[in-house]
Amino acid sequence: MKIVIVTGGSRGLGASAAIECADKGMGVILTYNSNPAKADEVVKKIQETGGKAAALKLDVGDIGAFPAFRDAVTSTLQSVFGRGDFDYLVNNAGYGLFNPISTVTEDQFDGLFNVHLKGPFFLTQILLPLMADSGQIVNITSATSRVATAGVAPYAALKGGLEVLTRYMAKEFGERGIRANSIAPGAIRTELGGGLNDEFEAILAGQTALGRVGEPEEIGGVVASLLSSENRWINAQNIEVAGGYII
Repeated sequence: MKIVIVTGGSRGLGASAAIECADKGMGVILTYNSNPAKADEVVKKIQETGGKAAALKLDVGDIGAFPAFRDAVTSTLQSVFGRGDFDYLVNNAGYGLFNPISTVTEDQFDGLFNVHLKGPFFLTQILLPLMADSGQIVNITSATSRVATAGVAPYAALKGGLEVLTRYMAKEFGERGIRANSIAPGAIRTELGGGLNDEFEAILAGQTALGRVGEPEEIGGVVASLLSSENRWINAQNIEVAGGYII
């Protein structure tokens, strides 16, 4: 059984990715920050269909907590899956901020930086010794790094940084057969940034070739597919999954 770690797996895109990966036969370790009940719901949903899953607490913005998290992963791998390593890492955890550049504070910028770029960098670094050779890393970026959207400059800039980091991961980890790709969702119906109201959703749908916003499972399915052996020759790519957003 292949094992995947999905950060921010208690809701939204992360929960969808965790469930879709489990449906493809992977064991899942998902992380949550502040809502263990939601994480437990995802674990139970996976277990009800015969899958194996566990949830661990992790604040991706708290780099000092990573050594303890690594130890928790090691223990969980042994107790739940009977293994000492895992195969895939999905750096998904994140949150949104909608502020024009003129009003963004340093604390707001630093918070986004810690979660969306610094966190994935150092979490990958500390978990890398536990990752099996020929594994894969999937970083969740954003279509906002391609299409400038007023009000999300820090978020988009940092997601752009994560996209670049993905290529460097592919370059440096390739000698172990580890692939690294990123997935850039477009407008998706989740709670990120407070969710979508009807007016904003209509605007986004009108800017998308398929005439609607996406659903979380449409991203989760791509994550699970990208991790499969059928896509083993895809590497160092940023794949936009956005229904044709502003083309």
